[in-house]
Amino acid sequence: QVQLVESGGGLVQAGGSLRLSCVFSGRTFSDINAGWFRQAPGKEREFVAAVNWSGEKTYYTDPVKGRFTISRHNVKNTSYLQMNNLKPEDTAVYYCAGDPATEEVGNYSGMRYWGRGTQVTVSS
Repeated sequence: QVQLVESGGGLVQAGGSLRLSCVFSGRTFSDINAGWFRQAPGKEREFVAAVNWSGEKTYYTDPVKGRFTISRHNVKNTSYLQMNNLKPEDTAVYYCAGDPATEEVGNYSGMRYWGRGTQVTVSS
């Protein structure tokens, strides 16, 4: 059974930074592309970023380009989302996700495996 557990959310002022972590278990982590999604109150869940199985390819939604960085550590079975220059509109529940490995990554509409989410709140 694949499990994904997020951590690192919290309350931060606009312009601040947070780093989210997601630990994978139950499947070989290098067989999985990793991603992050978010859902703001009253809105649909949206794709944020993805990284391929090797960590060499990444993809971001336009609103976070230049501010967020996705990465992974295959020995630690962990993916990360470094979020800098946070804005109030980044406030959401952030979900870690995983999908079978491919070389390329893009704008995912969904993934096979999901975490339970971690709250990120950015105050103005």
